[in-house]
This record gives sequence, structure tokens and C-alpha cells, in this order.
Amino acid sequence: MHAEREHAEREHAAREHEARERAELEHAVQEHAAREHAAHGPSPYLAIVGATGTGKSDLGVDVAVALREEGVRAEIVGADAMQLYRGMDIGTAKLSTQERRGIPHHLLDVLEVTEEATVAWYQPRAREAIADIRGRGALPILVGGSGLYVSSVLYDFAFPGRDAELRARLEFEAASSGIGPLLDRLRTLDPVTADRVDVANTRRVIRALEVAELRETGHGASLPERPVEWSPVTVVGLGAQRNVLVDRLDLRVRRMWESGLLDEVRGLLAQGLERGTTASRAIGYVQAAAQLRGELTEDDAIAETQRLTRRYARRQVSWFKRYPGLHWLDASDRGEEDRARIVAAVLDRLAR
Repeated sequence: MHAEREHAEREHAAREHEARERAELEHAVQEHAAREHAAHGPSPYLAIVGATGTGKSDLGVDVAVALREEGVRAEIVGADAMQLYRGMDIGTAKLSTQERRGIPHHLLDVLEVTEEATVAWYQPRAREAIADIRGRGALPILVGGSGLYVSSVLYDFAFPGRDAELRARLEFEAASSGIGPLLDRLRTLDPVTADRVDVANTRRVIRALEVAELRETGHGASLPERPVEWSPVTVVGLGAQRNVLVDRLDLRVRRMWESGLLDEVRGLLAQGLERGTTASRAIGYVQAAAQLRGELTEDDAIAETQRLTRRYARRQVSWFKRYPGLHWLDASDRGEEDRARIVAAVLDRLAR
């Protein structure tokens, strides 16, 4: 009994020593962050961007876990417009609590599907989350593929104004005459935006024309021609060979249906999904809802979701290619060694 008690006491003392060392290390990291902030301003943060299906969410967690093993805490801030919504899990490939591996995540599951998500709503909340994480002596990691949402955090710009009366008039025009005349006016007022806007997204065409017309009357705002960083940041882009990504996306869509997307959408419809301005337009959810209404067969719903997902991925790549100084990493292979290689490359970029 005496030997067992001594053994237990030694184990207890060892655990206490380990806890003290961990606390001292964490305190040292926080003090270092505070000194860096005082001497050089805000510490850098990390942003992981890229097309859907490249593994950004997993990489964010892998990097945060690797940093944790080195005694540096990290927290993740989401930059995916559809992952803001509670209950939209399968169709957005949202990581489960278990898959997050104890890493805190912010700006996930913060809106009901009936609420509108806008960049103007998102930007201050994302920046506040980053500032709070820094204040705790941890590294913020911004992870996502919603291009405008990411840009609103990375770069310093003000949002164009809004005019409810103008917006209502444009919406009436689109409903009565189609989107064609609005696109023609947009091409005249702002040909660059007209070339970039998703012509299949009526809402975005209307918003682009609203901004252009406000700018013509002196009430709008525009992005700077050369982006200016809001705060020091290390940006890495995750990419994959086109044929690999296409196969990966097609397979992921099929697995969404196999994993219960229809049941998820059925539940969200009961919560008012179709009344939501933003959530109701999510790729996959539109098609699943149409299948539930009997308007699409399952094969057609899956095929349409695959087609739109591939198109969305192409637009994401085009968007992020415009980022100055973006360092691309190839995530075509997903083996353990490949994941470790990518994590090491990200840590190397952070250390520079």
C-alpha cells in the first residue's frame, strides 16, 4: 500500500509539474504577443483560401493542431457564407465538432436560415473575432472560399451605399422585362463588373447595377484599384489539378445525398428555408428542395448540383488568382504524407 501511495503521489506531482509548465508556456506566448503588438502593431494572421473541395477546412484544423503541439494556440474564423447558417451542415461540408479536434471555430452556425447574410454584416464580426483572438494571445486563422467575404476582411474598403427605392425599381424591371436590359445598362456604366458578375444570379446583377447607378449620382463607393491590407496577413491558397478537383467535387455531391441531404433540407424547409434571401440560394439545397417538390428526379438534382458546383469552383479560382502575393499549395493528393507536407509549407510561410 505504501508503494502504491508513493507511486500515486509521484504521478500527481508529475501532472502538476506538467500543468505548471503548460501554463507558463501559454503565459509566455501571450506576453510575447502583447510585446509584439506594442512594438509593431497587430501581429500577422493566417488566411487559407481556395476553391470548394480543396480541403481548406481540414487544413485549417491541421495547422492549428500543429501549432498547438508547438505551444502556440490558434483559433479559426470561418469565411463561408453558407456555413454561417445553423442546420446547413451536409450541403456545406461543415466540419463536425469531432472533426474540429478541440480547435475553437468562430462564425459558424450564427444565423437562422430565414436571416440574410451580407458582406457588410459579416466583415465587422470577422474582424472583431480576429481582434479578440489576438487579444487572447492566439493566432487567428481565416478559412473560407467565399471570395467577397474573404476580401472584405483582408483588404481595407468601405461598402457601397444602398438605396431601397432604386433597388425596388430594379427588382421590378428584372421581374417584368428580364435581366437582359439591366445587364446592358451595367455594361455601359461598369463594364469591368459586368464581365465579372454572375449573370445567372439576378440578385447580384441588381446589386451591381444599384452600386453603379449610385456611383454615377455621387452616392456610391468603390473598391480601391490596388488592394490595401487591413492588417498584416499571410495568405495561402489551396488548389488541385482540374481533373482531380472535378472528380472530387462530383463524388462529394453524390455523398451529400447519401449522407442525408434530403432529410436536412426537409427539416430546413420547415424552418422557413425558402423565405431566406441568402440560404435559399445555396447550391445543393435548391436542387434538393426541387426534388422534394417533385420538380427534379434525384439523378437530375445531383447532376445539376455537380454542374453548378464545378462552375462555382472555377469562379473561386479566378477570384483568388487576383490576390497579390498569394502562395499556392497543391492539394491534389490527400495522403497523410501530403497533408503533413502542406502543413509544413504553411508553417514555413508563417515563420517568414
